Amino acid sequence: MIRRESRLARWQGLASLALAMLLYDRMKLVGAVTGVVFATVLAAQQGGVFLGLMRKNTMLVDNSDADVWIVPKGTRLVQGSAPIPERVIYEARTTPGVAWASPLLWVVGSARVPGKGTDGVTLIGYDIETGHGGPWNVAAGDVTALRQPNAVFMESSDRSRLGGLDVGTITELNGHRVQVVGFTSGLLPFGPGYAFADIDLARDVGGRTDRDPSFILIGAAEGQRPEELAARLQERLPAYTVYTREQFSSAVIAYFLFEGAMGVTFGTSTFFGFLVGLVIVGLTMFSAVVDNIREFGTLKAIGATNGDLARILLVQAIFYASVGSGMGLLLVSGMAHGMRSPKLALVLPWWLVASLPVIMLVICVFSSGLALLRLRNLEPAIVFRG
Repeated sequence: MIRRESRLARWQGLASLALAMLLYDRMKLVGAVTGVVFATVLAAQQGGVFLGLMRKNTMLVDNSDADVWIVPKGTRLVQGSAPIPERVIYEARTTPGVAWASPLLWVVGSARVPGKGTDGVTLIGYDIETGHGGPWNVAAGDVTALRQPNAVFMESSDRSRLGGLDVGTITELNGHRVQVVGFTSGLLPFGPGYAFADIDLARDVGGRTDRDPSFILIGAAEGQRPEELAARLQERLPAYTVYTREQFSSAVIAYFLFEGAMGVTFGTSTFFGFLVGLVIVGLTMFSAVVDNIREFGTLKAIGATNGDLARILLVQAIFYASVGSGMGLLLVSGMAHGMRSPKLALVLPWWLVASLPVIMLVICVFSSGLALLRLRNLEPAIVFRG
């Protein structure tokens, strides 16, 4: 018991000494903490922007109420492609475990902008009677107003870009006169903003003479697992690809990360930005130890062991990592709030916020360990040299 108490007392004494050494030279302390803060901000900002960009590509899938998606073979992105024959909807509806099946039509449109020509819009046509696949994040208007003839919901951040739209505004999509009856907020994918209309109107705007949808949304019956339903539908419809909502979202992200030019470019820059942050932390911690080498020599001269120096460096690493990452995350949170907009969202999921302090701690401890290798062979006589 006495031995255990003596160990605890030694730890406490060394921890107090470690903090006293940090506070002795406050300029070096501020410099080291600033390095960790900068690295945390850089890593969180790069990661948050990258995640926000990926979320733009999956927002239609992630926010749908569909448990399963039927898409054309080889589809890796949420965009218009080869249409699916209308009969597939009826085949899906008769599949055991399917509660409902609803069409979704993707139309590339252009809106008339008075005095400026036209600008792009992505029109999503859905079955207004079932409501599946319709708008979310409604900022103005009532979705039921889409039952009116030639009615559309537009994206509120596109109001000025498309000529000052408002509820009740008459405009043109692909030369077809439509009336704006409401607005969504933040539905800007990596491309033209989303607009929503009844699927029959979307067919007219897109000049479609058939009734074939771009995608088919499936709802699972109560108690039916989406994975099992997707497998059953895939077996019945081998000419198409069947995803659960999560699988489709993951497929889009995988394409964006590893095959899409923008994803590869931005992902590479994010990785190197994160790497630069880690290097900054490592150099900051190493230099903080080297700058105090005479102090560590003094400790060895009065009897401190290499184990004692390791404990001191560990306490200092924990201090730098916790204080620096904490301040960095507070700064990034403020940046995320200030930067938040439909066009650029800084996404900070809990796992990113939780992982950064751990990563900074690992880097700080690792860098301290490298510095300890130099201190192990440190001669106490260094304190007597001029």
